Amino acid sequence: MNLITQKILDFIQDEEGLTTVEYAVAGSLVAAAVVIAFTDLGGAVGDAIDGLTTDIGGTPTSAGG
Repeated sequence: MNLITQKILDFIQDEEGLTTVEYAVAGSLVAAAVVIAFTDLGGAVGDAIDGLTTDIGGTPTSAGG
């Protein structure tokens, strides 16, 4: 019975799983930041192309983002 109690205490004190969760949360935040950055960049590029198209007398194809 003492061996089972010791194994349970070892499991509770193990912090390796917590480290994995921290890395997963950090990775998710980085991925979200990348998605937001590329979404904004795509909108800015689309606006620039529409501006150039208008400047040369064409009709813009996107709705501004």
